[in-house]
Amino acid sequence: MTAAQKNELRPIPEFDGVHEVWPRGDRLTAVREAAVKYRERFLSQGQVKAIKSVDIATAPYPSRFAFQGYSIGVNPFISITNRMMVIQFEGFDGKLKTLVWEPTVAVGSAEAPFYNQIQQLGRRFKVERFFADYINDPDDVLPSLGLRNEDVDYVSFDHLHVQDVRMIMGSTEPIEGESEPRKPLFPNAKLLVHRKELATFESMHPMQTAWYVDKGMAGVPQDRLEIFDGDVELGVGVSLLWTPGHTDGNHSLCVNTPDGVWVQSENGMAPDNWQPEFSKIPGVKAQAQFYRREVVLNSNTLEDPQDQYDSMIKEKTMASRSKRDPRWVQVIPSSECASFKRQWPLRPTFSHGSLDYGVIVAPNRAAG
Repeated sequence: MTAAQKNELRPIPEFDGVHEVWPRGDRLTAVREAAVKYRERFLSQGQVKAIKSVDIATAPYPSRFAFQGYSIGVNPFISITNRMMVIQFEGFDGKLKTLVWEPTVAVGSAEAPFYNQIQQLGRRFKVERFFADYINDPDDVLPSLGLRNEDVDYVSFDHLHVQDVRMIMGSTEPIEGESEPRKPLFPNAKLLVHRKELATFESMHPMQTAWYVDKGMAGVPQDRLEIFDGDVELGVGVSLLWTPGHTDGNHSLCVNTPDGVWVQSENGMAPDNWQPEFSKIPGVKAQAQFYRREVVLNSNTLEDPQDQYDSMIKEKTMASRSKRDPRWVQVIPSSECASFKRQWPLRPTFSHGSLDYGVIVAPNRAAG
């Protein structure tokens, strides 16, 4: 029995073995069919108690990566907005659980080799204000919702690109340049992390190093980690779908709400990535049609582009249709292409905006 199973995380049997199906065309069919089956069961289990999403920061991102090189525009960079979500749900033990999804600490992300060089470029040309904007600090979000950081049960990221996990989960040794070990931002929370994502830090390939913070997991206590494999259910209305390809351990948040199923993912930068047939971004629709592709990848890393394609099909199959515009499925990017005028014409054709359902409540601390 894995640690995840001991702590009431449940594997999702519908997806067993689909990522090993061969040949690759049959694998895509298997992934799609499994998502159809699981979606029906997922919807029948119930909805989350509450969700609040909060913008954390905007950062630069190469245009050629955002839409797999399909887009046409003169600006080499777009701006992306990083979102954090606070989700409350009923655990399988019947208790209220709080998950904080994507609590990016911007100062830690800046130490990833890619963004470190981008910052240097911004300083060199004195255009730093166009490269980053810090909107909210994850440390301040929960108090604004009536919670303490001690109230969090779980923390997770879809993958660990540009994350210094030490700044969030704490460390037994000081971060370079600091005199004391870091205390955890969420002292009672476990980090939900896919086993394959964690293994990346153990032995990193040169194709991966630009996007991971060096020593970003060094000294993070083992007992702060909740390591899982494959796809898992956290509780009523909340699942983590294994969506490999962008990274080996990439996973996507799947939640059931009064408006149906939402999936949040880093596999694309805008709804255009999942539904290029509706895209008004120059080049995206035409290139997708030319190559007969149903989705367009966020392609800063291509650890396995075919797996990433399959994962995006998995996501859009799970998602419900938007109530605002039923053409669009409810897949929302973890880091979404902004609509700033300065990056025209590379602006999203459609944006789902923030998620806001229910009321976040403080747990009964006396009962703990």
